[in-house]
Amino acid sequence: MKWVKTFVVTAKFENFRKASEELFLTQPAVTKHIRRLEEALAIELFERIGNKVVLTPAGHTYLAYAKKLLRQYEQGMEQFEAWKQGYNRKLTIATAPQIASSFLPSLVRQFIIENPSIEVMINVIQSYDIGEEVSTGQADIGLTRILPPQTNVNIERVHEDPVILVGPPECRDTEHDEHLLINKYRLITHNHPDYWDELLQDIKRHYPTIRTMKVNQIEVTKRFIEEGLGISYLPYTVVKNELAMNKLTEIKPDKITPPTSSTYRVTKVETEEVSRFVAFLRVALCN
Repeated sequence: MKWVKTFVVTAKFENFRKASEELFLTQPAVTKHIRRLEEALAIELFERIGNKVVLTPAGHTYLAYAKKLLRQYEQGMEQFEAWKQGYNRKLTIATAPQIASSFLPSLVRQFIIENPSIEVMINVIQSYDIGEEVSTGQADIGLTRILPPQTNVNIERVHEDPVILVGPPECRDTEHDEHLLINKYRLITHNHPDYWDELLQDIKRHYPTIRTMKVNQIEVTKRFIEEGLGISYLPYTVVKNELAMNKLTEIKPDKITPPTSSTYRVTKVETEEVSRFVAFLRVALCN
């Protein structure tokens, strides 16, 4: 398998030196791997042209088999490693950053306690990519803040989260209503993939001179607010800990009606592991 991996990487670069750097091997070791593979297959895979190598017709043909062989080997080793650690089943969850940093950690912790034989893997990606991740089988279940466009997946809204306006801690020492603070601070926008375009239009109708700042990460937004750099509309679940610790302050609404933030679960194949997690998710989010 070492020879096969060396071949695949060398085919990518068509350069022994670059392959050696990628594989953390010496260049003579790369050359030796390729020579031994060619001897085992009884055919040349590369044509040497000075310092460069190019795939022969046989090399082009074998490359597809080599990639498939390497992929199956790596998947097998992952499964075997999981077996050695006591797992006999696996659940891969693709999740949006906003969910991964709010209610998901405690939920996964309890799920693992109740299902110790299931290996849980978390893949944090943007909401826009989660439908594709589930559709192509890269994840067993997805948790996203937006409706995926894919038509070959099953989608269910599992949670509605109120969105609230929050400001820095010093707002507690003032008359912290929306009208005063929205004119005092910059409004940090576009940290959520779903509601900002509509919400911002509504805000600008009531506060046409408002100053805005785009920040595309909720965790960064929270830190900016804590430092007094602005205020923002955020889902309650992602700020409830900071509110409890007095790191952020909730600002009461006046002219603006805040939206809600939905959480959707996305599945394609209902395996036993998926069914268990979906049932667990429904119960956990209802409590």
